[in-house]
Amino acid sequence: MSARVDLYNSTYGNFKEDVLAEVRRETYGDDIGQNSWITAEEYDTFYGWLELASHPHVLEVASGSGGPALYLALKHGCRITGVDINEEGLNTARQAASTAKIANAVFHCADVDQRLPFAAETFDAIACMDSMNHFRDRLSVLREWHRVLKAGRRILFTDPVVLTGPVSNDELAARSNIGFFLFVPLEVTERLVQEAGFRLLRREDVTANIESTSGRWHAARQRHRDDLVQIEGEERFEGLQRFFTAVHKLTRERRLSRFVFVAEK
Repeated sequence: MSARVDLYNSTYGNFKEDVLAEVRRETYGDDIGQNSWITAEEYDTFYGWLELASHPHVLEVASGSGGPALYLALKHGCRITGVDINEEGLNTARQAASTAKIANAVFHCADVDQRLPFAAETFDAIACMDSMNHFRDRLSVLREWHRVLKAGRRILFTDPVVLTGPVSNDELAARSNIGFFLFVPLEVTERLVQEAGFRLLRREDVTANIESTSGRWHAARQRHRDDLVQIEGEERFEGLQRFFTAVHKLTRERRLSRFVFVAEK
């Protein structure tokens, strides 16, 4: 079994380190401050699927270090509210917004597994990138999104660990050694979306992106091993490398896949 290692606190707490910025550039090409599997090009595509009018209010769930949320705020002129439970990520996001003088993005601490601190029908869209698998009660989360979303508007989320083949318990442990994970079959998520009151509009396999991104992330970290060990320590560095190896292998073989879901209230 794989021992649990910290990805998020370490990354968010050292986000401005030059070596982490270089790893992001080598991983994603266009560094928008992300810490998931998404690229800027893919995020632009996803944003288009929300079919929003000008200046919408978008809720970014699990906003992390805030990079993608700030990217949307700048490029598309959205009003962004980001929520996350990780204080290091929130501090990084707030500082980045302040430094860039981005006034149309705010970040709140919130446990997504609990009731969100917003009134009903507050948002024009809800987006959640590669974090749905970290929530313990998917149906409850979706119902809460339904509550705070305006009628006729859309949600978009990705699930990067959809079971699409045989996976051993050791492989599941290696894939989930950075925190809590919920592995959900495709048809179960589809059913939960409908039970929460949404109409599913789109479901697409986007595994190719996580396959390539995870491979580049592992390779970039290996190239900068010495500098990263100074930040993370030997044990954490090796633990994270095992994690990225597991991600790449399972997605390359399409035994764990990444899907994007778009649904309307």
